[in-house]
Amino acid sequence: MTETSARIQTPYLVAEDELDRSLRPRSLGEFVGQDGLREQLSVAIEAARAREEPLDHLLLAGPPGLGKTSLAQIVAAELEVPFVQTAGPALERKGDVAAFLTALEPGSVFFVDEIHRLARALEETFYPAMEDRQLPITVGQGAGARVVTLELPPFTLIGATTRTGLLTTPLRDRFGIQARLEPYGAQQLAVIVRRSAGILDVELEEGGALAIAARSRGTPRVANRLLKRVRDFAEVRGDGVVSAATAHAALALLEVDELGLDRLDREILSVICEKFEGGPVGLSTLAVAVGEEQDTVEDVYEPYLLQQGLIKRTPRGRAATSAAFAHLGIEPVSAEGSLF
Repeated sequence: MTETSARIQTPYLVAEDELDRSLRPRSLGEFVGQDGLREQLSVAIEAARAREEPLDHLLLAGPPGLGKTSLAQIVAAELEVPFVQTAGPALERKGDVAAFLTALEPGSVFFVDEIHRLARALEETFYPAMEDRQLPITVGQGAGARVVTLELPPFTLIGATTRTGLLTTPLRDRFGIQARLEPYGAQQLAVIVRRSAGILDVELEEGGALAIAARSRGTPRVANRLLKRVRDFAEVRGDGVVSAATAHAALALLEVDELGLDRLDREILSVICEKFEGGPVGLSTLAVAVGEEQDTVEDVYEPYLLQQGLIKRTPRGRAATSAAFAHLGIEPVSAEGSLF
């Protein structure tokens, strides 16, 4: 990217980032869905406030886009304490962890996104900090080295992860509150879409809200993204009102079908069903066939296809289900040795 193009794009990207932040709920009362978790947090926060203690360390797990970061910010807001944010990949050395922890104000919420991507050596730095609010630091080298223990202020560590299985047991067990966020139902997503439309000053009909919600893959982040693109379509190709017809036309232009599948989702299904006769096909072969990285296929596209029952994992690779053939409108493979 040239310096000129960077200058041109920066204001737009900043505006988009600010817009995304404006759509985030700011309190537990505004947060839609995850009712059990909201109730748990409400009780825990009220108890912590009454005792004038920091909230117990909190681990939030679940697929991307369900509101883990929003919940972390809400916890800090409800406790009326500072919110400090970083991400696992950004913490490369023990000095990075020490710099964050020693700068925390008493009671702060320290949010680490993608905490499963912390280096194992850095995880051990968190153990005494989480349990005893202490940070051992080695000063000097060789025979003259000594360990100095720094006292840390009371704080709450909130970790967010999409891959709970990658967390080591010692780190996971140090979180006093562990919760998993689940995908949203269409009605809950419709509530979120209506709230976001009000913030964006978009005229939204009930049919439009339901059409967007139904194709949002159970994810608020996707719902808000689709709402913004449908709004653009309504303003340019329509009368500015997001009706059911306008939403369907906009989503068709975006190549998002009635299950929320986009072009690459359908290409993955098509490759398995047609090129490999329903599978099974290895992940690396599948990734090459659709022109994507293995990690992208496995982490971004595959979870939703599995959730919808369109593919399944087998010891020999990924295989399509009868629902996948039906969704693509093609006949299931019936040759000898096939799945059906």
